[in-house]
Order: sequence, then structure tokens, then C-alpha cells
Amino acid sequence: MVLWGGDPREADGQHLVEWTVDEDIHWGQNTGPASSVGPELRQEAHQVIMSGLLHLTDDGAACLQLGHWSVLFDLASPVPDSLDGSWVQISVGSASVSVYPFRI
Repeated sequence: MVLWGGDPREADGQHLVEWTVDEDIHWGQNTGPASSVGPELRQEAHQVIMSGLLHLTDDGAACLQLGHWSVLFDLASPVPDSLDGSWVQISVGSASVSVYPFRI
């Protein structure tokens, strides 16, 4: 379960959302190579597990592509440049993940 950043009365149903993750990528700690190819999003106990394509940005951040959407992360430790475009798995505390509804 993650934090809902919208009106609690409007939480039920389907929404387009923006993801906010308040944990950084720590390569070798909360981030590593994915065990399989393909996007995945699941929860285990108090952790949110995300698997996707990692894209390193020019300004020292990273973007995890989960299918049709992306989640932006800051880097707490360097990620080898050779991993840009590879499948990785990131595990973060569910309390550090929020979703905010938006309309197009």
C-alpha cells in the first residue's frame, strides 16, 4: 500500500497518477539487476518492488521505465554507465511511495 496524494473521497476507481518515490537508488543495496526481463510492480510486506529499464540522465539522476510510465530517482551511489538501458529491480519502503492523481 502506498500513500494517496489526492482527495481521500476520490481514491476509489481508476486514475492516471504521478509517482513520487522519496528514496534514492543505492546500487547494490536497494537496487540491482532484475532477475527477469519485463516491467513489474508488486508489494512484499512493507516494500514496493519495481522492475524496469534503467535510464541514466545527464544530470546525475535515473529514470526507471515501467512499461508506459517512468519514475524518476536520485542516485545516492554511482551506477555503472554500462547498466544504462538494462533491466533492474528497485526495492523501496512503501511509506516512501506516493501517487497523485492528475487529469490530462
